[in-house]
Amino acid sequence: MNNKKIPIVFLFLISFFSYSQNKQLVFGFAEMPQTLLMNPGAETNFKYHAGIPGLSGVSFDFGSSEAKISDLFLNDGRSFSRKFEFLSEKLTERDFLSINTQIEVLFGGYRLNEKMYLSFGLYQEVDFIGYYPKDISEFLYYGNNSNLHKTIHFSGLKYRAEVLGVLHAGLSYKANEKFNIGGRFKLYSGSLHSSSNNNSGTLNTIEGGDNIYRHFLSNLNYSSNSSGFINKDDKLDVNLKDVIGNSVLSKNIGIGVDLGFTYHYTPQIEFTGSILDVGFVSYSKNVKNVSIIGDYQLDGIEFLYDSDNANYWGDLEGDFKEDVSQSTNTNSYIAWRPIKLNGAVRYSFGRARINKECYDETYKEYYNNSVGLQLYAITRPLSTQVAATLFLEKSMAENFHVKFTYTANDFSFSNIGVGVSTQIGIFHMYGMMNNVLKLSDLAEARSASLQFGFNLIFD
Repeated sequence: MNNKKIPIVFLFLISFFSYSQNKQLVFGFAEMPQTLLMNPGAETNFKYHAGIPGLSGVSFDFGSSEAKISDLFLNDGRSFSRKFEFLSEKLTERDFLSINTQIEVLFGGYRLNEKMYLSFGLYQEVDFIGYYPKDISEFLYYGNNSNLHKTIHFSGLKYRAEVLGVLHAGLSYKANEKFNIGGRFKLYSGSLHSSSNNNSGTLNTIEGGDNIYRHFLSNLNYSSNSSGFINKDDKLDVNLKDVIGNSVLSKNIGIGVDLGFTYHYTPQIEFTGSILDVGFVSYSKNVKNVSIIGDYQLDGIEFLYDSDNANYWGDLEGDFKEDVSQSTNTNSYIAWRPIKLNGAVRYSFGRARINKECYDETYKEYYNNSVGLQLYAITRPLSTQVAATLFLEKSMAENFHVKFTYTANDFSFSNIGVGVSTQIGIFHMYGMMNNVLKLSDLAEARSASLQFGFNLIFD
């Protein structure tokens, strides 16, 4: 494979092995504290809790909208280049990668009275989504000769990346026997951000005279915003220490809210829902905004020796800048958080115990089985992404619960998940995994995830 093609293949590999934000196993599961982060209106049955610092909530997820590891690395006699080209043909500009990880630095909660439970904490989040720029990728990989008379669109350039810390406090309130509501206030501290969207323009290549190619760049309109990547000397400057430090307290500050509810239509039929991360971050530190607008025509490059002017590329760059407007600035900008929606309906049956004392004179009925449907959506640059999950939850013992899920989403229509939540004394732990049917052959999996955490819970 040509060495010039290696960067394209490398970007391709990164682009289609990705992460997902949907935490369908956590939402509404087994009275665990982390449920409050998915739904601030979830019900609780403990007096207070404390997460193990750095380990109370950790999630790692892997997903691909189209590619599998085996598509590129299966030993089937085909060359790597041929595998790459075959896979690239299947992809469209609607294929995407998304990466989201969260690590709870601190998480705790305390019951204020019979009706209210306060929870608070700090977590770090990495969020990224990028769509596959099919036209541009194929132009870079195959070259202009293979793309004669083909229109290359720049509208496929869409991505958003962010690293931030979230300091939060939420309150779950029991309004009456049937209705529980809650809200969470979030203070965002942005560390890194970069995004580009709503780009346009085309590139066409045709055969010109004298055995040269004629290139037409038309109606180019590209813009991007970034913060935390470029220093005062206009150089790339990112180090792990600053990234972590700015996730706790930086000049890039924002606010957001979560809202949620739990409603018991009957003692056995329950509706829950939440809306998360309705908010924004104002970026003002180490900002660089880029805008490129214009048209340009190039009739090949004629390499003629001229002792007075041998700087061909410099002349080309100067000519390009005359026709295409390029500007940069350091103005602050607003980045809206991706809004997430969760909803579920649950039917519970097979009562394991009549009542369990939750706090003083408040009681809640428990059942050892439940089934239901969960829906999830997240706003994204191209379109809203959705997922649907069927679940079965079962209490094997008073403090040992399991949950099985079947999820259909952009990554797969055969995703089976398993979650376990258990408590021994005051020590609580949970572990969850998606796409368990592919564990024996991850090379054939388009998605997989692992979530775990440890808490101290005091009933």
